[in-house]
Amino acid sequence: MIDAHGHLEDRAFDTDRDEILGNLKDYGIDYFFNCGSNIQTSKTSVDFAKKYDNVYAIVGIHPLDADEYSEDSLKIIRDLSKNEKVVAIGEIGLDNHYDDSPSPEVQEEAFLGQLDLAVELKMPVVIHAREADQKVFDILKSYKDKHEDFVALLHCFSGSVELMREYMKLGFYISLGGVTTFKNAKKPKEVAIEVPLDRLLLETDCPYMTPVPFRGKRNEPKYVLHTAKNIASLRGISLEELEKQTDANTLRFYRLSND
Repeated sequence: MIDAHGHLEDRAFDTDRDEILGNLKDYGIDYFFNCGSNIQTSKTSVDFAKKYDNVYAIVGIHPLDADEYSEDSLKIIRDLSKNEKVVAIGEIGLDNHYDDSPSPEVQEEAFLGQLDLAVELKMPVVIHAREADQKVFDILKSYKDKHEDFVALLHCFSGSVELMREYMKLGFYISLGGVTTFKNAKKPKEVAIEVPLDRLLLETDCPYMTPVPFRGKRNEPKYVLHTAKNIASLRGISLEELEKQTDANTLRFYRLSND
Protein backbone atom coordinates (compact mmCIF):
# COMPACT_ATOMS: atom_id res chain seq x y z
CA MET A 1 0.00 0.00 0.00
CA ILE A 2 1.13 3.58 -0.68
CA ASP A 3 0.75 6.74 1.38
CA ALA A 4 0.69 9.39 -1.35
CA HIS A 5 1.12 12.43 0.93
CA GLY A 6 2.41 13.03 4.45
CA HIS A 7 4.64 15.19 6.60
CA LEU A 8 7.08 13.11 8.63
CA GLU A 9 9.28 16.16 9.03
CA ASP A 10 6.67 17.56 11.43
CA ARG A 11 7.77 18.00 15.04
CA ALA A 12 5.09 15.47 16.05
CA PHE A 13 7.55 12.81 14.87
CA ASP A 14 10.65 14.11 16.63
CA THR A 15 10.83 11.14 18.99
CA ASP A 16 10.39 8.27 16.51
CA ARG A 17 10.80 9.65 12.97
CA ASP A 18 13.72 7.40 11.99
CA GLU A 19 11.94 4.35 13.36
CA ILE A 20 8.86 5.07 11.22
CA LEU A 21 10.84 5.88 8.08
CA GLY A 22 13.10 2.88 8.49
CA ASN A 23 10.25 0.45 9.06
CA LEU A 24 7.63 1.58 6.54
CA LYS A 25 7.47 -1.81 4.84
CA ASP A 26 7.00 -3.54 8.20
CA TYR A 27 3.97 -1.26 8.65
CA GLY A 28 2.61 -2.33 5.24
CA ILE A 29 3.70 0.82 3.38
CA ASP A 30 5.57 0.13 0.13
CA TYR A 31 6.15 3.80 -0.75
CA PHE A 32 5.78 7.07 1.12
CA PHE A 33 5.73 10.57 -0.37
CA ASN A 34 6.89 13.31 1.98
CA CYS A 35 5.58 16.74 1.07
CA GLY A 36 7.33 20.01 1.81
CA SER A 37 5.50 23.17 2.74
CA ASN A 38 8.37 25.68 2.81
CA ILE A 39 12.07 25.78 1.98
CA GLN A 40 13.24 24.01 5.12
CA THR A 41 10.70 21.22 5.03
CA SER A 42 11.31 20.76 1.31
CA LYS A 43 15.01 20.31 1.99
CA THR A 44 14.19 17.86 4.77
CA SER A 45 11.88 15.91 2.44
CA VAL A 46 14.75 15.53 -0.03
CA ASP A 47 17.03 14.35 2.80
CA PHE A 48 14.48 11.65 3.68
CA ALA A 49 14.25 10.57 0.06
CA LYS A 50 18.02 10.32 -0.27
CA LYS A 51 18.27 8.18 2.85
CA TYR A 52 15.38 5.76 2.28
CA ASP A 53 14.80 3.87 -0.97
CA ASN A 54 11.01 3.79 -0.67
CA VAL A 55 10.59 7.47 0.22
CA TYR A 56 10.10 10.21 -2.38
CA ALA A 57 10.00 13.99 -1.99
CA ILE A 58 7.63 16.73 -3.05
CA VAL A 59 9.02 20.27 -2.81
CA GLY A 60 7.31 23.63 -2.71
CA ILE A 61 5.93 26.54 -0.71
CA HIS A 62 2.50 26.16 0.89
CA PRO A 63 0.09 29.10 0.61
CA LEU A 64 0.29 29.69 4.36
CA ASP A 65 4.06 30.09 3.93
CA ALA A 66 3.71 32.27 0.83
CA ASP A 67 5.49 35.19 2.54
CA GLU A 68 8.63 33.09 2.04
CA TYR A 69 8.22 33.16 -1.73
CA SER A 70 10.80 35.12 -3.73
CA GLU A 71 13.09 34.71 -6.72
CA ASP A 72 15.70 33.26 -4.37
CA SER A 73 13.34 30.74 -2.78
CA LEU A 74 12.03 29.71 -6.19
CA LYS A 75 15.62 29.04 -7.27
CA ILE A 76 16.07 26.78 -4.26
CA ILE A 77 12.92 24.84 -5.18
CA ARG A 78 14.20 24.56 -8.75
CA ASP A 79 17.56 23.26 -7.54
CA LEU A 80 15.94 20.76 -5.16
CA SER A 81 13.77 19.51 -8.03
CA LYS A 82 16.87 18.32 -9.87
CA ASN A 83 17.24 15.45 -7.41
CA GLU A 84 16.00 12.21 -8.97
CA LYS A 85 13.90 11.40 -5.89
CA VAL A 86 11.86 14.63 -6.21
CA VAL A 87 8.66 13.76 -8.05
CA ALA A 88 6.40 16.83 -7.88
CA ILE A 89 6.07 20.51 -6.94
CA GLY A 90 3.89 21.01 -3.87
CA GLU A 91 2.06 21.47 -1.87
CA ILE A 92 1.04 24.71 -3.47
CA GLY A 93 -2.25 26.53 -3.85
CA LEU A 94 -4.53 28.97 -2.03
CA ASP A 95 -5.87 29.00 1.55
CA ASN A 96 -8.42 31.57 2.75
CA HIS A 97 -9.25 29.93 6.06
CA TYR A 98 -7.20 31.98 8.51
CA ASP A 99 -7.48 35.71 9.15
CA ASP A 100 -3.71 36.07 9.56
CA SER A 101 -2.77 34.18 6.39
CA PRO A 102 -0.58 35.81 3.75
CA SER A 103 -2.66 38.11 1.58
CA PRO A 104 -4.51 36.68 -1.43
CA GLU A 105 -2.15 38.61 -3.69
CA VAL A 106 0.95 37.13 -2.05
CA GLN A 107 -0.52 33.62 -2.11
CA GLU A 108 -1.46 33.91 -5.77
CA GLU A 109 1.98 35.18 -6.75
CA ALA A 110 3.60 32.18 -5.04
CA PHE A 111 1.06 29.80 -6.58
CA LEU A 112 1.49 31.06 -10.13
CA GLY A 113 5.26 31.22 -9.86
CA GLN A 114 5.48 27.60 -8.76
CA LEU A 115 2.99 26.48 -11.40
CA ASP A 116 5.21 28.15 -13.99
CA LEU A 117 8.19 26.29 -12.54
CA ALA A 118 6.35 22.98 -12.75
CA VAL A 119 5.51 23.64 -16.40
CA GLU A 120 9.13 24.57 -17.08
CA LEU A 121 10.38 21.38 -15.42
CA LYS A 122 7.53 19.25 -16.83
CA MET A 123 6.62 18.07 -13.33
CA PRO A 124 3.22 17.31 -11.78
CA VAL A 125 1.86 19.54 -9.02
CA VAL A 126 0.28 18.72 -5.65
CA ILE A 127 -2.45 21.20 -4.81
CA HIS A 128 -3.73 22.58 -1.50
CA ALA A 129 -7.09 24.37 -1.76
CA ARG A 130 -8.98 25.58 1.29
CA GLU A 131 -11.96 27.90 0.99
CA ALA A 132 -10.68 28.81 -2.48
CA ASP A 133 -12.12 26.03 -4.62
CA GLN A 134 -13.34 28.04 -7.60
CA LYS A 135 -10.27 30.27 -7.81
CA VAL A 136 -7.93 27.28 -7.67
CA PHE A 137 -9.96 25.46 -10.32
CA ASP A 138 -9.96 28.45 -12.65
CA ILE A 139 -6.18 28.83 -12.34
CA LEU A 140 -5.47 25.14 -12.88
CA LYS A 141 -7.83 24.97 -15.86
CA SER A 142 -6.07 27.92 -17.46
CA TYR A 143 -2.74 26.07 -17.16
CA LYS A 144 -4.21 22.87 -18.56
CA ASP A 145 -5.70 24.82 -21.48
CA LYS A 146 -2.24 26.15 -22.34
CA HIS A 147 -0.15 23.06 -21.51
CA GLU A 148 -1.55 19.72 -22.61
CA ASP A 149 0.80 17.66 -20.42
CA PHE A 150 0.08 19.65 -17.24
CA VAL A 151 -1.32 17.44 -14.48
CA ALA A 152 -2.34 18.09 -10.88
CA LEU A 153 -3.30 16.16 -7.77
CA LEU A 154 -5.94 17.74 -5.55
CA HIS A 155 -4.58 16.68 -2.18
CA CYS A 156 -7.01 16.04 0.68
CA PHE A 157 -9.84 17.02 -1.65
CA SER A 158 -12.74 18.68 0.17
CA GLY A 159 -14.79 19.94 -2.75
CA SER A 160 -18.08 18.72 -4.14
CA VAL A 161 -18.76 15.80 -6.47
CA GLU A 162 -19.57 18.33 -9.18
CA LEU A 163 -16.18 20.03 -8.80
CA MET A 164 -14.45 16.64 -8.74
CA ARG A 165 -16.09 15.82 -12.08
CA GLU A 166 -14.80 19.06 -13.57
CA TYR A 167 -11.29 18.12 -12.47
CA MET A 168 -11.72 14.68 -14.01
CA LYS A 169 -12.47 16.34 -17.36
CA LEU A 170 -9.00 17.90 -17.11
CA GLY A 171 -7.38 14.52 -16.50
CA PHE A 172 -6.39 15.38 -12.93
CA TYR A 173 -6.27 13.20 -9.81
CA ILE A 174 -7.95 13.30 -6.38
CA SER A 175 -6.34 12.23 -3.11
CA LEU A 176 -8.46 11.30 -0.10
CA GLY A 177 -7.55 10.60 3.50
CA GLY A 178 -8.86 10.11 7.00
CA VAL A 179 -11.66 12.66 6.74
CA THR A 180 -13.60 10.10 4.68
CA THR A 181 -13.97 8.06 7.90
CA PHE A 182 -15.50 10.96 9.87
CA LYS A 183 -19.17 10.53 10.69
CA ASN A 184 -20.35 13.89 9.36
CA ALA A 185 -18.01 14.18 6.36
CA LYS A 186 -20.75 14.09 3.73
CA LYS A 187 -18.92 15.56 0.73
CA PRO A 188 -15.70 13.53 1.09
CA LYS A 189 -17.73 10.33 1.38
CA GLU A 190 -19.71 11.23 -1.74
CA VAL A 191 -16.52 11.96 -3.63
CA ALA A 192 -14.96 8.71 -2.41
CA ILE A 193 -17.87 6.83 -3.96
CA GLU A 194 -18.11 8.78 -7.21
CA VAL A 195 -14.50 9.54 -8.20
CA PRO A 196 -13.31 7.32 -11.07
CA LEU A 197 -11.24 4.54 -9.53
CA ASP A 198 -8.35 5.15 -11.92
CA ARG A 199 -8.00 8.74 -10.66
CA LEU A 200 -8.03 8.12 -6.89
CA LEU A 201 -5.01 8.21 -4.57
CA LEU A 202 -4.88 7.48 -0.82
CA GLU A 203 -3.04 9.63 1.70
CA THR A 204 -2.69 10.22 5.42
CA ASP A 205 -1.51 13.87 5.47
CA CYS A 206 0.13 12.71 8.70
CA PRO A 207 0.32 13.88 11.44
CA TYR A 208 -3.05 15.47 10.60
CA MET A 209 -6.49 14.11 9.62
CA THR A 210 -6.22 10.88 11.60
CA PRO A 211 -8.87 8.34 10.55
CA VAL A 212 -11.37 6.62 12.79
CA PRO A 213 -10.76 4.69 15.06
CA PHE A 214 -7.60 6.69 15.93
CA ARG A 215 -9.09 10.17 15.59
CA GLY A 216 -7.60 12.51 18.17
CA LYS A 217 -4.22 10.79 18.02
CA ARG A 218 -1.23 11.52 15.81
CA ASN A 219 -1.73 10.24 12.30
CA GLU A 220 0.90 7.87 10.85
CA PRO A 221 1.54 6.33 7.41
CA LYS A 222 0.29 2.92 8.52
CA TYR A 223 -3.17 4.36 9.21
CA VAL A 224 -3.76 4.78 5.47
CA LEU A 225 -5.04 1.20 5.70
CA HIS A 226 -8.08 2.38 7.67
CA THR A 227 -8.92 4.99 5.04
CA ALA A 228 -8.54 2.31 2.37
CA LYS A 229 -10.85 -0.11 4.17
CA ASN A 230 -13.48 2.59 4.60
CA ILE A 231 -13.39 3.71 0.96
CA ALA A 232 -13.49 0.12 -0.27
CA SER A 233 -16.58 -0.43 1.87
CA LEU A 234 -18.21 2.78 0.63
CA ARG A 235 -17.63 1.72 -2.97
CA GLY A 236 -18.63 -1.91 -2.42
CA ILE A 237 -15.33 -3.34 -3.67
CA SER A 238 -12.60 -5.40 -2.06
CA LEU A 239 -9.70 -3.82 -0.24
CA GLU A 240 -7.37 -5.70 -2.60
CA GLU A 241 -8.96 -4.13 -5.68
CA LEU A 242 -8.82 -0.64 -4.18
CA GLU A 243 -5.21 -1.04 -3.07
CA LYS A 244 -4.07 -2.38 -6.45
CA GLN A 245 -5.69 0.46 -8.38
CA THR A 246 -4.76 3.35 -6.05
CA ASP A 247 -1.15 2.14 -5.85
CA ALA A 248 -0.99 2.07 -9.66
CA ASN A 249 -2.56 5.54 -9.84
CA THR A 250 0.00 6.94 -7.40
CA LEU A 251 2.97 5.59 -9.31
CA ARG A 252 1.46 6.86 -12.58
CA PHE A 253 0.78 10.35 -11.23
CA TYR A 254 4.29 10.70 -9.79
CA ARG A 255 5.72 9.27 -13.04
CA LEU A 256 7.33 6.29 -11.41
CA SER A 257 5.67 3.83 -13.79
CA ASN A 258 4.91 3.64 -17.50
CA ASP A 259 1.22 2.75 -17.12
